[in-house]
Amino acid sequence: MASAAEQLAASLNLGVLSKATELKKRIWFTLGALIVYRVGTYVPLPGVDASVMGQMMAQHGGGILGMFDMFTGGALRRMTVFALNIMPYISASIIVQLMTAALPALEALKKEGEAGRKKMNQYTRYLTVVIATFQAYGIAIGLESMRGANGGAVLDPGMFFRMSSVITLVGGTMFLMWLGEQITARGVGNGTSLIIFAGIVANLPHALASLLELGRTGALSPVFILAFLAIAVAVVAFIVFMERAHRRVVIQYPKRQVGARFFGGDSTHMPLKVNTSGVIPPIFASSILLIPATVAGFSRDAGAGWLSYVAAALAHGQPLYIALYAFLIIFFAFFYTAVVFNPQETADNLKKYGGFIPGIRPGSATADYFDYVLTRITVIGAIYLAIVCLLPEILISKYGVPFYFGGTSLMIVVSVTIDTITQIQSHLLAHQYEGLIRKARVKGRGR
Repeated sequence: MASAAEQLAASLNLGVLSKATELKKRIWFTLGALIVYRVGTYVPLPGVDASVMGQMMAQHGGGILGMFDMFTGGALRRMTVFALNIMPYISASIIVQLMTAALPALEALKKEGEAGRKKMNQYTRYLTVVIATFQAYGIAIGLESMRGANGGAVLDPGMFFRMSSVITLVGGTMFLMWLGEQITARGVGNGTSLIIFAGIVANLPHALASLLELGRTGALSPVFILAFLAIAVAVVAFIVFMERAHRRVVIQYPKRQVGARFFGGDSTHMPLKVNTSGVIPPIFASSILLIPATVAGFSRDAGAGWLSYVAAALAHGQPLYIALYAFLIIFFAFFYTAVVFNPQETADNLKKYGGFIPGIRPGSATADYFDYVLTRITVIGAIYLAIVCLLPEILISKYGVPFYFGGTSLMIVVSVTIDTITQIQSHLLAHQYEGLIRKARVKGRGR
């Protein structure tokens, strides 16, 4: 008995120590990869005077450039090798998902399991290269046309600069794509999301310092700053609540008899998230609405009067901007939810494995029920997205608080944090189960 107890204690201690070591390795790998990413955001693009780009961002930072600079962690402002960040990969992923819903060939490929998933990932990588190439070439041409107080942004413009810039920027994006995949496989959390998360969080101290500087200079009152920070905390708490909210749909499996024994008859539930679309609607809506203002800002010298009029009507805080922003968020919330969740396919899978919703006939009636429930919870999710994104947007436009306190950035930070913590808890739970299994085996041997 003593030897059995010693074996039990030794196995449990060894199991806990080894599993804790494995989780530590994953966490340290994730932190190391994010440090590599942050170092890369300070490696300058060859042949570019970054100060000119900084002046341009200071003039037009409220447009789409400011939003993308927020996602890149300041790499665009400094014009570094990671200026495109991982955004081309995200755009390619979204396009492939949308095409999967529209093209039967891609939809069939998606259903082929692991082999189909690898093929679609390959298509996503190819599309990432194409998108990054076009964006990098556009940046190179734009840099050649920029002029600052000390001269042009490009020291030696020409085809060699354009080609070298395209190769460098596309290479930086592909490296970040690979780094994100390594974090997902060998670290903790979703690598792509963590890279964007790191870029936003890295600039939050500077944004907070800018907010306090506005209070020091008298541009904002201390009471307003405290109220704004309290609102930001309340918005974060609201985001956490809504991102974890879901509707449980009860699923029943019938009993089946094998010989003299009965199996099945279990009842479970299918969680339907209130916000199925995530942060995609605010990102799409912001991109569409900020394009006219950005184009007008670059075209003022060309006398584009109608663009200036459109830009003034769609400026931050204007009634037309707020109305269109809310409409686009709600539209993309429904559109993207319809893309990522197929009621008919879910109903067919339930019917295939014998599952059913109590009181609902399998097949088309179940699909209609899923569509009924999903439509109604998506209304709540879309309204939640509109409120979270519009409230900080009004404060940003009216009082000039930093972009990093916007609804989109707060949603990304909170969502990625929740997802990463959930994965860490899953690792710990799996380790706990493995320890219990070892304990049961040792007890069995002792008997």
